[in-house]
Amino acid sequence: MAAFNIQEALIWKEKIELVIDQHQESLIANSNKAYVSFEYKSGMDDERAASSSDRDSQCSDQGDEEENHRTLLRRTTIGNGVPESILDWTQDDSDLSNQNNSNQVFSRKHWRLVQCQNGLRIFEELVDVDYLPRSCGRAMKAVGVVEATCEEIFELVMSMDGTRFEWDCSFQYGSLVEEVDGHTAILYHRLQLDWFPTFVWPRDLCYVRYWRRNDDGSYVVLFRSREHESCGPQPGFVRAHIESGGFNISPLKPRNGRPRTQVQHLMQIDLKGWGVGYFPSFQQHCLLQILNSVAGLREWFSQTDDRLAVPRIPVMVNMTSDTLSSKKNKKAAGTSAHPPSLDQMNNASRNSVLMDEYSDDDDEFQIPESEQETFPEKLENDNKRPALEEEAAEPIDLSCFSGNLRRDDRDNTRDCWRISDGNNFRVRSKRFCHDKTKIPAGKHLMELVAVDWFKDTKRMDHVARRQGGAVQVAMEKGLFSLAINLQVPGSTHYSMVFYFVTEHLIPGSLLQRFVDGDDEFRNSRLKLIPSVPKGSWIVRQSVGSTPCLLGKAVDCNYIRGSKYLEIDVDIGSSTVANGVLGLVCGVITTLVVDMAFLVQAISIDELPERLIGAVRVSHVELSSAVVPKLEPDLSATEAKYAYK
Repeated sequence: MAAFNIQEALIWKEKIELVIDQHQESLIANSNKAYVSFEYKSGMDDERAASSSDRDSQCSDQGDEEENHRTLLRRTTIGNGVPESILDWTQDDSDLSNQNNSNQVFSRKHWRLVQCQNGLRIFEELVDVDYLPRSCGRAMKAVGVVEATCEEIFELVMSMDGTRFEWDCSFQYGSLVEEVDGHTAILYHRLQLDWFPTFVWPRDLCYVRYWRRNDDGSYVVLFRSREHESCGPQPGFVRAHIESGGFNISPLKPRNGRPRTQVQHLMQIDLKGWGVGYFPSFQQHCLLQILNSVAGLREWFSQTDDRLAVPRIPVMVNMTSDTLSSKKNKKAAGTSAHPPSLDQMNNASRNSVLMDEYSDDDDEFQIPESEQETFPEKLENDNKRPALEEEAAEPIDLSCFSGNLRRDDRDNTRDCWRISDGNNFRVRSKRFCHDKTKIPAGKHLMELVAVDWFKDTKRMDHVARRQGGAVQVAMEKGLFSLAINLQVPGSTHYSMVFYFVTEHLIPGSLLQRFVDGDDEFRNSRLKLIPSVPKGSWIVRQSVGSTPCLLGKAVDCNYIRGSKYLEIDVDIGSSTVANGVLGLVCGVITTLVVDMAFLVQAISIDELPERLIGAVRVSHVELSSAVVPKLEPDLSATEAKYAYK
C-alpha cells in the first residue's frame, strides 16, 4: 500500500527485516530457546505462502532449526500467497537454480528436448499423469534468452492490452474479471489459433493468474483455469482449460554491457472439443504457437531501442489502459519514476513523490521551421566539413599531474580510477533531430589527468586554488582545465574532484560557449551520464543510467578563473540525490561507477554531442580520503571575474 514502485517496496521490506533481525539477535543473547520459539511461531504460515527465494528457511526438524538458526531467513507471504489450485512448477527447479546453473534450470529426470525453433528450446515433460483427460497433453515449455531486464519483460508479460499483439501471436483479447489481491487476479483470455479456423471453433480461457518477485530479482507468473460466475461460457467459443502454466523470468549475467534474461514459458492445456483427442497435431500445433511468444518477446526487445522506467507495482484495474505506448508518451512529457533511498525513509521527505524532472529530454531539441525542409541537405554538407571540436594533434604530457586517488587501468582493482571508454556511453548523433538516433560517444574532448578524494569537517569549495593541484599545474603549462567537484555532505564532508585539461578551447565551439557562458546557460546544458556496472541491484536501479542535467537537478556553483572553470556540484541540495547518495555511501566499497560529462546539444549546429570526459571509479574506500590544504579563497566577485 505504501510502495510507489518495486524498489520502494524492497526498501520497506529491508527495513522490516532489519527490525526482525535485531529482535532475533536480542533473543539469541538472552536464550537460544527463546529464539527457537520466536522463529517457530513466525514460520507457522502455510508453506504455499513462502516465496521461492526463501527456500533456505525450510528445516528438517526442530533440532536442526536450533542448530542452524543463525542462517535462517524469514518466511514471507506475497499477497494472500499462491492460490491452492495453482501448481508452482518453478519450485521443481529450486535445487538446480541454487547451484547458479542458469543455463540448465530444470531436472533432466522430468524434461526432454523435443525441438529447437525460433531460437528457443522446446521441452516436453516425461512424467505421465493418469488423472488428466486424453485431450490434455503433457506439459511443454519453451526456454529462451531475451536481451532485456527482468522488470521490462515482466511488465510486458503482465500486459493484456494492444501491446500484446506485437509479441504474442496467440493473443486475441484479454480483460480483467476480478482482482483478488495485488498479486492475484482472475482473467478472461481469447486465443488466436490458426489451425483450420474454418472448421475449428475458437478457444477462450478463464484463469487465475498469480505473480511474485523473488529476492534474486527473478519474477514468477503462474496460471491455472478457474470458473467464475461473471465469466461463463461465451457463444461461439469453446472453453479451454489450463492445467498448469506461466512464466519464470530469471536474470543472467550481462554480455557486452547489455542485460540478459532467461525466460521460461510453461503450458499444459486441454483445448477441449470433440476432435482434440483424435487429432494430436492440433493440440501440439496450438501449444507450440502459444509457447512461441518467448521468441516474440526476444524480437520485440531486439527491435526496441528505448528502455522504459522500472515498472510500478501492477494495479490490476488499470491493466487494460496503461499500455507501454502510453508510458512512452508520459516519458516524452518529462516524467519517469525514480526509486527512493534508505535515507529518504528516515527523514521528513519520505512522503514526497520522486519524479525525474531533470533527465535528458529528447523533445527539447530545437529545429527551426525554416530548416526543417532543408535538413537532409544541410546534414550532408555538415558531414563534409571538419568538426570544430577535434582533439589536439599533440598528446598532453600527463606525468606532471597527480591526485591523491591513484590511477590503475587494470581490471578488478580497488580504491582507484581509470579513464572510461567513451563508446560505453551513447550520445545524440548528427541525425538526432531527424530520427532521434544516438551513437557511441567515441573519443573525449578533454583529457582526464587526475582525481582527488578529499574529506573535511566543512564543505570544500573552490579546490582549484590548492597549490600544487592539477589546476595550478595546468595553468603553469598554459593549459586550460575543467575541475568538477562532486560534494558529498554529511557529518564528514567528502569531495571527489575530476580534473580535465586541454591545450585550448576552440572559439565558437559548444564547449567554449559553455565555459564562457552565464550560469543559466551552464545549468541548462551540463549533463551527467551515470552507470553502475558493478554493484547491488537496488543501487544500480537507484542510480540508473538516464542522462541528467546536473544544473537543474542540484545546485552548481561555477568559478571561472583565467585558465580554468571549476564546477562545485552540491549533491546535498537535492533531496532525491542526497537520498540516493546515502544509499550509495553505505556500500561504496562494493561499487564500480562510471560517469561521463558533456554539454547537451539542442540545435542542429551543435550536433553530434561530444563527451568532455568519462571516468570509472572502482571500490573507493572512505578511509583513503585526505584533508586538503586550501589557500585563502578570493571573494566571490574576484573569483568570478578573475579571468577578465
